[in-house]
Amino acid sequence: MICRLYVFITAALMANLAVAGLFAPEQDDPDAPKWAEEEVSLPAFPQEANLRQFYVSEATAHKFYIDASTLSVGNDGVVRYVLVVRTSGGATNISFEGIHCERRELKNYASGRQDGTWTKARKSEWRPIENKPINRQHAALSRDLFCPNGLPIQSQSEGVEALRLGKHPQTM
Repeated sequence: MICRLYVFITAALMANLAVAGLFAPEQDDPDAPKWAEEEVSLPAFPQEANLRQFYVSEATAHKFYIDASTLSVGNDGVVRYVLVVRTSGGATNISFEGIHCERRELKNYASGRQDGTWTKARKSEWRPIENKPINRQHAALSRDLFCPNGLPIQSQSEGVEALRLGKHPQTM
Protein backbone atom coordinates (compact mmCIF):
# COMPACT_ATOMS: atom_id res chain seq x y z
CA MET A 1 0.00 0.00 0.00
CA ILE A 2 2.81 2.43 0.92
CA CYS A 3 4.61 1.56 -2.31
CA ARG A 4 1.51 2.44 -4.39
CA LEU A 5 1.15 5.73 -2.52
CA TYR A 6 4.82 6.53 -3.17
CA VAL A 7 4.44 5.79 -6.90
CA PHE A 8 1.31 7.95 -7.08
CA ILE A 9 2.95 10.87 -5.25
CA THR A 10 6.07 10.63 -7.43
CA ALA A 11 4.00 10.57 -10.63
CA ALA A 12 1.92 13.54 -9.48
CA LEU A 13 5.03 15.51 -8.55
CA MET A 14 6.69 14.81 -11.91
CA ALA A 15 3.52 15.82 -13.76
CA ASN A 16 3.40 19.11 -11.84
CA LEU A 17 7.08 19.78 -12.57
CA ALA A 18 6.54 19.05 -16.27
CA VAL A 19 3.62 21.48 -16.39
CA ALA A 20 5.78 24.10 -14.66
CA GLY A 21 8.55 23.47 -17.19
CA LEU A 22 11.01 22.35 -14.52
CA PHE A 23 11.17 18.71 -15.62
CA ALA A 24 11.24 17.54 -19.22
CA PRO A 25 10.33 13.90 -19.73
CA GLU A 26 12.67 11.95 -21.96
CA GLN A 27 10.00 11.84 -24.66
CA ASP A 28 11.58 14.79 -26.49
CA ASP A 29 12.61 13.83 -30.00
CA PRO A 30 16.42 14.03 -30.13
CA ASP A 31 16.21 14.37 -33.91
CA ALA A 32 13.85 17.33 -33.76
CA PRO A 33 15.45 20.57 -34.97
CA LYS A 34 16.72 22.76 -32.15
CA TRP A 35 15.76 26.42 -32.00
CA ALA A 36 18.38 28.73 -33.46
CA GLU A 37 18.31 32.50 -33.40
CA GLU A 38 18.66 34.10 -36.81
CA GLU A 39 21.26 36.71 -37.67
CA VAL A 40 20.14 40.20 -36.72
CA SER A 41 21.03 43.49 -38.39
CA LEU A 42 20.69 46.81 -36.63
CA PRO A 43 17.71 48.83 -37.88
CA ALA A 44 17.60 52.45 -38.94
CA PHE A 45 17.61 54.86 -36.03
CA PRO A 46 14.04 55.71 -34.86
CA GLN A 47 12.18 58.62 -36.40
CA GLU A 48 9.61 60.63 -34.45
CA ALA A 49 6.92 60.04 -37.09
CA ASN A 50 7.18 56.25 -36.62
CA LEU A 51 6.80 56.19 -32.83
CA ARG A 52 3.69 54.54 -31.38
CA GLN A 53 3.07 55.06 -27.68
CA PHE A 54 1.91 52.16 -25.52
CA TYR A 55 0.60 51.93 -21.96
CA VAL A 56 2.75 50.29 -19.30
CA SER A 57 1.14 51.04 -15.91
CA GLU A 58 -0.05 53.76 -13.58
CA ALA A 59 3.09 53.18 -11.48
CA THR A 60 5.33 55.03 -13.96
CA ALA A 61 5.44 58.59 -15.25
CA HIS A 62 7.70 57.57 -18.14
CA LYS A 63 6.37 57.38 -21.70
CA PHE A 64 7.06 54.30 -23.83
CA TYR A 65 7.13 54.05 -27.62
CA ILE A 66 7.81 51.48 -30.31
CA ASP A 67 9.20 52.57 -33.66
CA ALA A 68 6.62 50.85 -35.87
CA SER A 69 8.96 50.80 -38.87
CA THR A 70 11.38 48.53 -36.97
CA LEU A 71 8.78 46.06 -35.70
CA SER A 72 9.37 42.61 -37.23
CA VAL A 73 8.85 38.92 -36.60
CA GLY A 74 11.76 36.69 -37.53
CA ASN A 75 11.59 33.17 -38.90
CA ASP A 76 12.94 32.18 -35.49
CA GLY A 77 9.73 33.43 -33.83
CA VAL A 78 11.39 36.45 -32.19
CA VAL A 79 9.57 39.79 -32.25
CA ARG A 80 12.12 42.59 -32.69
CA TYR A 81 11.60 46.33 -32.32
CA VAL A 82 13.14 49.62 -31.26
CA LEU A 83 11.96 50.81 -27.85
CA VAL A 84 12.08 54.50 -26.96
CA VAL A 85 11.61 55.48 -23.31
CA ARG A 86 11.19 59.12 -22.34
CA THR A 87 11.66 59.50 -18.63
CA SER A 88 9.76 61.94 -16.46
CA GLY A 89 13.09 63.73 -15.89
CA GLY A 90 13.55 64.42 -19.60
CA ALA A 91 16.05 61.71 -20.57
CA THR A 92 15.50 59.51 -23.63
CA ASN A 93 16.63 55.89 -23.75
CA ILE A 94 16.62 53.97 -27.03
CA SER A 95 17.20 50.25 -27.42
CA PHE A 96 16.88 47.58 -30.10
CA GLU A 97 15.40 44.46 -28.50
CA GLY A 98 13.80 41.11 -29.16
CA ILE A 99 11.19 39.04 -27.35
CA HIS A 100 11.09 35.25 -27.62
CA CYS A 101 7.38 34.82 -26.97
CA GLU A 102 7.23 31.10 -26.25
CA ARG A 103 9.96 31.32 -23.61
CA ARG A 104 8.89 34.78 -22.34
CA GLU A 105 12.45 36.04 -22.65
CA LEU A 106 14.02 39.33 -23.69
CA LYS A 107 17.28 40.19 -25.42
CA ASN A 108 18.88 43.61 -25.84
CA TYR A 109 20.83 43.88 -29.09
CA ALA A 110 21.91 47.53 -29.03
CA SER A 111 21.47 50.92 -27.38
CA GLY A 112 20.94 54.20 -29.19
CA ARG A 113 23.33 57.10 -28.71
CA GLN A 114 22.58 60.83 -28.86
CA ASP A 115 24.38 61.16 -32.18
CA GLY A 116 21.87 58.82 -33.87
CA THR A 117 24.08 55.72 -33.96
CA TRP A 118 23.91 52.32 -32.29
CA THR A 119 26.21 50.70 -29.76
CA LYS A 120 25.94 46.90 -29.73
CA ALA A 121 25.11 45.49 -26.32
CA ARG A 122 28.12 44.17 -24.43
CA LYS A 123 26.02 41.53 -22.74
CA SER A 124 23.43 40.39 -25.27
CA GLU A 125 21.82 37.39 -23.59
CA TRP A 126 18.29 36.09 -23.26
CA ARG A 127 16.79 36.77 -19.84
CA PRO A 128 13.32 36.18 -18.35
CA ILE A 129 10.69 38.90 -18.64
CA GLU A 130 9.42 39.82 -15.20
CA ASN A 131 6.02 41.34 -14.59
CA LYS A 132 6.77 43.84 -11.83
CA PRO A 133 4.76 46.97 -11.00
CA ILE A 134 7.71 49.20 -11.95
CA ASN A 135 9.71 48.71 -15.15
CA ARG A 136 7.09 46.40 -16.61
CA GLN A 137 7.40 47.68 -20.21
CA HIS A 138 8.67 44.31 -21.45
CA ALA A 139 5.86 42.45 -19.71
CA ALA A 140 3.38 44.86 -21.32
CA LEU A 141 4.91 44.30 -24.74
CA SER A 142 4.99 40.54 -24.29
CA ARG A 143 1.69 39.87 -22.53
CA ASP A 144 -0.50 42.62 -23.92
CA LEU A 145 0.78 43.39 -27.41
CA PHE A 146 3.21 41.12 -29.25
CA CYS A 147 2.76 37.62 -27.77
CA PRO A 148 -0.93 36.80 -27.46
CA ASN A 149 -1.29 33.47 -25.65
CA GLY A 150 2.50 33.07 -25.64
CA LEU A 151 2.75 33.03 -29.44
CA PRO A 152 4.40 35.73 -31.57
CA ILE A 153 2.39 38.09 -33.72
CA GLN A 154 2.34 36.99 -37.34
CA SER A 155 3.28 40.28 -38.98
CA GLN A 156 4.37 43.86 -38.49
CA SER A 157 0.85 45.07 -39.32
CA GLU A 158 -0.63 42.85 -36.59
CA GLY A 159 1.78 44.39 -34.07
CA VAL A 160 1.05 47.93 -35.24
CA GLU A 161 -2.68 47.24 -34.91
CA ALA A 162 -2.16 45.94 -31.35
CA LEU A 163 -0.25 49.15 -30.54
CA ARG A 164 -3.10 51.22 -32.03
CA LEU A 165 -5.71 49.36 -29.97
CA GLY A 166 -3.60 49.36 -26.79
CA LYS A 167 -3.88 45.56 -26.51
CA HIS A 168 -3.74 42.64 -28.88
CA PRO A 169 -7.30 41.64 -29.85
CA GLN A 170 -6.71 38.09 -28.55
CA THR A 171 -5.89 39.43 -25.07
CA MET A 172 -8.94 41.71 -24.78
